[in-house]
Amino acid sequence: MLAIVSLLSVVGMGSPPYILLTKGKPLITMKVQKSLPKTKQTSKRQQCNDKWFKSNRIPQNSDSSNLSPSTAMAKLEHRASNLRKDKPNLKRLKKKAMTVSFRQVKTPAATERTPSRPLTNGGAGRPEQGSDSDESQDWSSFAESVLHQNGGGESMEGQESCVSAKAVPGRIEEEAFVHCAERDYIHNRTVLVMQQGQTLCFRGKCLLSCLYGRVEVHGFTLEEGQQSYPLFSPSSHCPLTVTALGDSPNPSKTKKAGRLEAKAIVRKYLSAETCKRLLSEVDSDSCVILLEPLDTPLTRFLNSFPDLKELFGLSSRDIRDSSAMLDTPLSGLGITPLRRTAGGMVMSQTYREALNGLVNACAEELDGCPVILVCGAKNVGKSTFNRHLINTLLNHTASVEYLECDLGQTEFTPSGCLSLSTVREPLLGPPFTHQWAPEHMIFYGQSSCETDLDRYLESLKSLWRLYNRETPIVINTMGWVKGFGFQLLVDIIRLFSISHVVQLSSGDKVMCPQLTPEFLRSSHGWQTHPPVQSALGEDNSGTHPAQRSYTLFSIHSEFEGAGRPGEMRHQRSNEQRDLALLGYFSQLQSPEPGPVRPLHCFTPYQVPHSAVAVGVTHCEVAPTHVLYTANASLVGLCCLNEKVSGRGSPVLLSQTPVCPCVGFGVLRGVDMARGLYFLVTPVAPSVLRQVNCLLLGAVTLPNTLLTGQTGILGEPPYVTMDYSFELTGAGKLHVFKGLARPGQMKNAK
Repeated sequence: MLAIVSLLSVVGMGSPPYILLTKGKPLITMKVQKSLPKTKQTSKRQQCNDKWFKSNRIPQNSDSSNLSPSTAMAKLEHRASNLRKDKPNLKRLKKKAMTVSFRQVKTPAATERTPSRPLTNGGAGRPEQGSDSDESQDWSSFAESVLHQNGGGESMEGQESCVSAKAVPGRIEEEAFVHCAERDYIHNRTVLVMQQGQTLCFRGKCLLSCLYGRVEVHGFTLEEGQQSYPLFSPSSHCPLTVTALGDSPNPSKTKKAGRLEAKAIVRKYLSAETCKRLLSEVDSDSCVILLEPLDTPLTRFLNSFPDLKELFGLSSRDIRDSSAMLDTPLSGLGITPLRRTAGGMVMSQTYREALNGLVNACAEELDGCPVILVCGAKNVGKSTFNRHLINTLLNHTASVEYLECDLGQTEFTPSGCLSLSTVREPLLGPPFTHQWAPEHMIFYGQSSCETDLDRYLESLKSLWRLYNRETPIVINTMGWVKGFGFQLLVDIIRLFSISHVVQLSSGDKVMCPQLTPEFLRSSHGWQTHPPVQSALGEDNSGTHPAQRSYTLFSIHSEFEGAGRPGEMRHQRSNEQRDLALLGYFSQLQSPEPGPVRPLHCFTPYQVPHSAVAVGVTHCEVAPTHVLYTANASLVGLCCLNEKVSGRGSPVLLSQTPVCPCVGFGVLRGVDMARGLYFLVTPVAPSVLRQVNCLLLGAVTLPNTLLTGQTGILGEPPYVTMDYSFELTGAGKLHVFKGLARPGQMKNAK
């Protein structure tokens, strides 16, 4: 395999922002294998030590002896500081990360919904009840909290507290901030004291540190001693909610000792003048959190575009309902608290029961791990449920696998990709805030798969072979649940040995039949079909996998707008895809604060024509026009299992391969005279050495990325206003998914 980087040189900053195609050497056509080899192609997730930039952060283990004149209080503060210093920097809860092979935890919901048949891939059935192990007790208590949690709005009965009457469980309202929050203007941060059961719902972005007690954000539990986590709550998605869970259970610590420890922490982060009122709110069951401004390359890059300056501001609904609390100690940090009228995340009873059942499934699996498939029509909350489920499982497991089967609304990559990712950190924001490099990825090139269903399934099979079956896996599926989309869903359930199916729906209109195991036994897929029974009852299917039983959880989404496309700005699917691409290319920006550099300011790699093959995945293009098509376009950086050699001429693929992809780049220009491609990409040079193929798909660069470039004299490159949509063929090509194409009719049974 030829190495790109070893053949690269760089173009100086004085080079033009684009290079026009000129006539040159003849093209060479290359045939490749369409299937992905079974050897593992791994790519490391890109790491950045300075991922979240903060200034003026006080070290948590700083000396606190000079903060109190009292010797006894100084000793107590020093002891609290040592306790925090001895704890691990990374999660999870106070017990170490657990494996997923635990005994079953019996809850009312699990008793009703869990059948007696095996739930795993060939594993044993239900284990014996009554396990008193610490692990089972942890899982049981956590599952009960998930089942009975209702957004933190219910009162906590039997709770002794010495706080003021204004600090009551539920959403923190405007008048309560006077008593429970204090701003440190010198270090530009706010200390917030929350009582058990209180919630903070907000818009914006911030960096959250839990100083004392435990809080929960979108299913993930943060407690004292853990690292700081960035929270993203943009107007394009449901606002995030921080819920106070109280102090961690510790029989050896009295309430008085806990209260003194919490007060010592408050004194550590606030001056003596500002912390007096806050100390009266502190109790042994209080939670003390530190909120700081969040400044990242992503936020700076998005803020450089005029259309996205208000992305982390209030939504039109928040303004219409007057939900924002504008004058609070949190206002200067980049976050805006919301009143009760904002609603926040809505979890139906079926939502909580499904989450509780899946937590129990991880506790009771003995042979293998749960294989959880989440399906449903568009706009019913699949992505939100996936993030909530993954965050919940990360409280007890070190990692969760995630198989992306949705080409249009991807979680960790730009659209048009299928991927297998190992999730080790909580997902505390929408997809564009965590664009990571998955361990395994395949570039499909389109936001929908209706033009090539077989290549879609073969790509998923290739990724499935790389799953190690040692950790739970969550499988996200498309919102296309009719016609061929339903057949693909049936195939995925059969081919991937699903143990649990979560089916989301909304309203009264049935978009997809209920996927019970009995219904699936008689359903036809695109590649799989029901077994044919002989007169003797023998299975004569032969070539198709045996149908395995699974547990079905049906969730009825009850949030406002369920089942309907988003109506506000940045909520449409195409806008979400653009945000994901912008989030990906924000990795080009420096982690240090400073001016944002537009795309044309980055020095591109020079790639010889003979070092890589070029292909178009979504349509047929004449060989003489391929390079014109690829110029100034988004390309997938892929790795063929064959050697590429063009003898100085461009190498074109005659068919679309199924091969690993390590990232994306912009083909900034093509120089036919010198035989060079000019490529801008955030992928590390060490990873680029594996690349020998550039694939062009139907996923295009966001318009704002081309029109919003600064520092260009004259007209921006690749942008024109002299265009007429009245010409024949100039408009968008609309595809009717319900029509069978000739190639699909031949394969239909």
